[in-house]
Amino acid sequence: MSTTGSPTNQPTPFDPATFDAAAYGPWALVVGGSEGVGAEIALHLADTGVSSVLVARKPGPLEETAAAVRERGRGHGVECRTVSVDLTQEGSTARIADATADLDVGLVVLNAGANTYGAEFADSDMEQVQKVIDLNITSPLALLRQVAPRLRERGRGGIVVMGSMAGYLGHADMSIYSAAKAFSRVFVEGLWLEMRAHGVDVVEVILGVTRTPAMIRAGLDMDLPGMTVSEPDDVAREVLGAIDSGPVYVCGGESNQTGVAFSSGTDRGRIVAGAAKRMKALREGR
Repeated sequence: MSTTGSPTNQPTPFDPATFDAAAYGPWALVVGGSEGVGAEIALHLADTGVSSVLVARKPGPLEETAAAVRERGRGHGVECRTVSVDLTQEGSTARIADATADLDVGLVVLNAGANTYGAEFADSDMEQVQKVIDLNITSPLALLRQVAPRLRERGRGGIVVMGSMAGYLGHADMSIYSAAKAFSRVFVEGLWLEMRAHGVDVVEVILGVTRTPAMIRAGLDMDLPGMTVSEPDDVAREVLGAIDSGPVYVCGGESNQTGVAFSSGTDRGRIVAGAAKRMKALREGR
């Protein structure tokens, strides 16, 4: 387990046989663990003998994934708990803390950060705007404030926060979401600096377009020519290999890394306007 970050930002390929379950187990907390990347992470952790607490809003999919995790890790004695909460509701992070209070949690994966509302800001419903902020900023901060001291005292472990390429530039109709993802990345860089001296790995994993149920429900056209689309299973493997590659790791290969580098440039008007055209094509399928 590295506490200085990877100078090449290249993760170690995930292998259940060599995964450091002593550092990142015996329990993992996976927020947003009922489907997509979060579910695949929990399943792969089961292969290593690490048990999971899965958190999501819908109890049905949550219990289905938990059953699959238990079956996958049956030979290792893997357990799986579930917590059905809406992270935009008051008291949700306290419920998660209560559900993990008696567990030795070595890995925290925050994967519940979707864009739940789209509108031009001048026409926006501030109650819906607040929900985007609560889901992507307020609740993650509250939860990390509860678990970070335990990991620091433990002297080993990891924190993974799922980010987005959307957080590298402003977007029309989703300016709050992209700003929240920018906040998350900068915050995690600071947390990485604070925690690495205590043996705890921290990384923000930047995702591009991933074929998750949430993105499919959003109606994104992932079959556009030249579009780089990642599969949840591949992303989960990459994430688990990149826990010690903080503070920021761009998932999905060279194409996404090039996209992040371009989006970080200084000619903001040209970059933002060009990205808006590509986003319109992604949404409208042309």
